[in-house]
Amino acid sequence: MNYTIEKNEQYALIKLQEQAFGGEVPTGFETLSRSLFREGYSNLVVDFNTVESVDNNGVSVLRKINRQCSNELGLLVLVTKSDNMTDFLYASNIPDLTVLPTTEEAVDAVFMHELENDFMNEQEDEYDGELGEGTFEKE
Repeated sequence: MNYTIEKNEQYALIKLQEQAFGGEVPTGFETLSRSLFREGYSNLVVDFNTVESVDNNGVSVLRKINRQCSNELGLLVLVTKSDNMTDFLYASNIPDLTVLPTTEEAVDAVFMHELENDFMNEQEDEYDGELGEGTFEKE
């Protein structure tokens, strides 16, 4: 799999340099993604602009990595300007997949997602200890 990678504090940007996300490419992508998860990256931005086709194995791997990102409270964002690729990805029924036309928008989406996670954590912290403080009597 041909790619370059840029690691940032909050995300990893993977720039694929493949025309097809098929054959051995999805396996290489899955291995790379799992390695990034182990390094603590739960937000992956994948530049899909050179990709013209995705096979069934590719869809399966994207579904799996998207689910793993979600489980880690992160986000998988695919970047493509191709309307055909965008339509194909949405038609693949990958739950909550984010597809955006530019890397800048993808990075913004990651930052917004992180803010939402922080906000949710703050709300949960506000309720810690508040539940169960009352006294209940059985009648």
